[in-house]
Amino acid sequence: MRVISGTARGKKLTPVPGMNTRPTTDRVKESIFNIIQNHVRGARVLDLFAGTGQMGIEALSRGAARCDFVDHDRTAQETVRRNIAAARVDDRAVLHKGEFSAFLAARRPGSFDLIFLDPPYGGKILNDALYDIERFDILSKDGIIVCESAVEDQIVTGLAVGREYRYGTIKITIVRNDQEDGTDQ
Repeated sequence: MRVISGTARGKKLTPVPGMNTRPTTDRVKESIFNIIQNHVRGARVLDLFAGTGQMGIEALSRGAARCDFVDHDRTAQETVRRNIAAARVDDRAVLHKGEFSAFLAARRPGSFDLIFLDPPYGGKILNDALYDIERFDILSKDGIIVCESAVEDQIVTGLAVGREYRYGTIKITIVRNDQEDGTDQ
């Protein structure tokens, strides 16, 4: 697991010890950033269910303005902290401890331009997070959400569901603010 491009290119990132976290593979991460490349520079990013923090770190390395990392697991929090420091992006990164719902409820409308959602597979947590993002209106007018899930997980949201991309057993779904038409640019 490494940073693919930008100022921290090639930097190896530490995985979360144990079997509770499933990091995004470099191949899938590279594909995601090819898809969203026009949405990263200058973006206000949220890496919800951060795990290792690799998605937010990659965005910061590629020119995102800032990234909020959220995870409730202490081991994951320490891993994110180490990876942020190792990639030298700590001046634009903030780590938040706690449950995703409390974090989302405390944000202002339009707080984020790019949100990474990669919760445990099974659909419920992903859909709960999408519901809260929509309810608290934290996605900016032109913002996008990158959802990583199992292929069989169904996404249920009032936001505009765009294209889906499949990589073996993994599905990446692009979700946009409902003010958009749901197509990829």
